[in-house]
Amino acid sequence: MVSPLVLILCLITLPLFIFVFQKQTTLKNKAFPPGPKGLPIIGNLHQLDNSSLYLQLFELSKKYGPIFSLQLGLRKAIVISSPELAKETLKNHDREFAGRPNLIGQQKLTYNGLEMIFSPYNEFRREIRKICVTHVLSSRRVSSFSSIRKFEVKQWIKKISSHASSKKVTNLNEMIISLSSTIICRIAFGKRYDDEGVEKSRFHDLLNECQAMMASFFVSDYIPFLGWIDRLNGMHARLERIFKELDKFYQEVIDEHMNPNRDISKGEDIIDVLLQLKNHRSLSFDLTIDHIKALFVDTLVAATDTTAATIVWAMTALIKNPRVMKKVQDEVRNFGGQKDFLEEEDIQKCSYFKAVMKETLRLHLPTPLLVPKETNKTCIINGYEIPSKTIVYVNAWAIHRDPEAWKDPYEFYPERFLGSDIDFLGQHFELIPFGAGRRICPGIHMALASLDLILANLLYSFDWELPQGIKKEDIDTQVLPGLTQHKKNPLYLIAKNNKDL
Repeated sequence: MVSPLVLILCLITLPLFIFVFQKQTTLKNKAFPPGPKGLPIIGNLHQLDNSSLYLQLFELSKKYGPIFSLQLGLRKAIVISSPELAKETLKNHDREFAGRPNLIGQQKLTYNGLEMIFSPYNEFRREIRKICVTHVLSSRRVSSFSSIRKFEVKQWIKKISSHASSKKVTNLNEMIISLSSTIICRIAFGKRYDDEGVEKSRFHDLLNECQAMMASFFVSDYIPFLGWIDRLNGMHARLERIFKELDKFYQEVIDEHMNPNRDISKGEDIIDVLLQLKNHRSLSFDLTIDHIKALFVDTLVAATDTTAATIVWAMTALIKNPRVMKKVQDEVRNFGGQKDFLEEEDIQKCSYFKAVMKETLRLHLPTPLLVPKETNKTCIINGYEIPSKTIVYVNAWAIHRDPEAWKDPYEFYPERFLGSDIDFLGQHFELIPFGAGRRICPGIHMALASLDLILANLLYSFDWELPQGIKKEDIDTQVLPGLTQHKKNPLYLIAKNNKDL
């Protein structure tokens, strides 16, 4: 998490002052949870690695318990690793734990938190969430986009069919990211970027850079008086560059929508809805262009990234578990009959398919640490006093593998959900891939609509094999660093058309 240069500079800058300060703070707050010892100034930063942070925190929880502390520079943090304590923080003390840490990259790219995910918990955030849930993410709105989802998935299935006919190996990572971004782009601003060329390259480069900067480490987030290091190592310049490029891209999209000659015969997209709200001025505050741009970030980063990652992990788990693959394919094909395409209403009847999706989100949730929180006020958790402004990590990856909550927690076994009422909608704290409480992901239903349709038709239309010479044991589960847990190495499979079998 912290570079050698930062470590050296920290160790030679005011160590005695900070050491004394930290000692005094510790003495005043004896009830703070235990945790690993750190160094003056940097605390535990030198011990942490962003690329596998959830795994490191899981190992630390084995030593220090389901709630433990970290010192991140001059900022305190706690880590929650059990369903019981997740319920304490996300339900019983939800209001106190509803804040967000003010991190430079996230705040810059969201126009100082003018959206839902990274904004502080205040009256504005409640209003912007209400607007999105009512006008953008409602069940009615999600249903209105069903034709887009169906059209794009059908076109995509045709592409894979051509791969199958020519026995071409399919890079599922690449194909699924392309599809999920196309669906989201059409829903959000009525445009697709899946065709080859400069526009596709530009869009995906911007998306990747935005995701990278959201998860990047800035010294000034944790040690403000050493913030000049971020300028020295080029982090500020990189952030400013990507912000300007994204802002330009957003403005181009908005300008297209404000063109009075624009063809809207194909229906409204999310930008149309937000611009109408802005023009009607019927809200409790003035919705600005910057608000709309900030909400772009939530839509593009959260929706595109998590949908693609989840489907890749589902197919990875299924190809490694042929028994489950056969069982779920038999089910979806039974409900599909002789249809060329599995409709959304058909999928809702498939109980085993739903169990497969739950088990995928249990073992391979898109954001293993959810989105970090920050306490709004001092509160007591498990007998410990947690001060205001403490960063809170909820290690959902560890919670989803808690042996007290799950039998054989590391096994991919969808049957555990058959006949069970456990769901991921925020009421069962042993399964929280979308979070819970006031900060639960408001786009759950939008995400699930795409997830279900894409994965179900992948399983309905094709049988899947590994390329020659590759065994299921060769498929790794390494992940890329970032807010979202993407599979590091692409999943290459060979599709066979179901109708040809």
